[in-house]
Amino acid sequence: MDYLNINIIEMKNTGCIKEKEAFLYEQKGKKVRCGTCERFCEIDVGESGFCKTRMNIDGKLYTLEYGDISSISANPIEKKPFFHFFPGSRALTAGSYGCNFSCPWCQNWDISKSVPTPAGSNYVSAERFVRMVKERRCQGTSISFNEPALLLEYSLDVFELAKREGYYNTYVTNGYMSADALRLLVEHGLDAMNVDIKGCEEAVRKYCGADIEKVWRNIKEAKRKGVHVELTTLIIPRVNDAEKCLRSIASRIRNEVGRNTPWHVTQYYPAYKSLEVGLYKGRTPVETLERAWSIGKEEGLNYVYLGNVPGHHYENTYCPDCGELLIKRYGFDVVSYRITAENKCPKCGETIVVKK
Repeated sequence: MDYLNINIIEMKNTGCIKEKEAFLYEQKGKKVRCGTCERFCEIDVGESGFCKTRMNIDGKLYTLEYGDISSISANPIEKKPFFHFFPGSRALTAGSYGCNFSCPWCQNWDISKSVPTPAGSNYVSAERFVRMVKERRCQGTSISFNEPALLLEYSLDVFELAKREGYYNTYVTNGYMSADALRLLVEHGLDAMNVDIKGCEEAVRKYCGADIEKVWRNIKEAKRKGVHVELTTLIIPRVNDAEKCLRSIASRIRNEVGRNTPWHVTQYYPAYKSLEVGLYKGRTPVETLERAWSIGKEEGLNYVYLGNVPGHHYENTYCPDCGELLIKRYGFDVVSYRITAENKCPKCGETIVVKK
């Protein structure tokens, strides 16, 4: 048995970290097959899977980061971004380490590309986390920053406790969790997901090492199960900004998820290994984002938004029928809110899809 394996077992036995067997896996002799995400890693004893957050210890799969919180903050729900889910509220947001994608442009690379270190764990129990929701005057929870599905076991415990206290629960995710993981999240109280649509098939396979169809499957299934869904595409020149790709994404949203599903097209800036792999050297031009916005509207989407361009008029919500300004935003702040208590446009009476 290698040093890391022995070290983790010793820490478990002495209580330095929270012992937590993974929920979703199957034993295959001494190997285990992880069922948390669509990679379904088969892991030998003493080894971890692609994301480095789960380890086979003596033929059982353990999460190495249950409650190991790398970042925690009370954020406006608009920061996720959610624009049609409890506007103006705040969510206590937590993340840990690791990711199951390989995106070279990762904006949170300092934690998503880091490996959990159980000996130095910053442990926050699910009970403590939910108490902090109240202490920080938040209305709900959000698991985010790195890929939240890797905090599956912790999420389930947090969500159940939060629901009992009347809080909402959200995920900001790449959408690559397994069907079983999504089912468990919904059963334990997931209310809303913002899912990254990173591009079309070829780009997602090349840069993220993933199958975009699994992401679309989860988006549709979450919607079917009553989860509020918003979608985000980080627009990266020469990766996913071609008109054919953007029209494909927009038309799939309309046809498979619904024209009232908000689509956020956000500004990229170089991060992590962007320049090493030859990606665009500057921020995405605002004109490119505006073109993506126009394509979304042309394809029949009612709610399309620009992101990471504070003060742009396309970060506001307008009535899809008469064009009346309904929610004015500046960055993550709601400046004015004019949707009626009955979720209607005050000018023409059009029903506005917003959960509150």
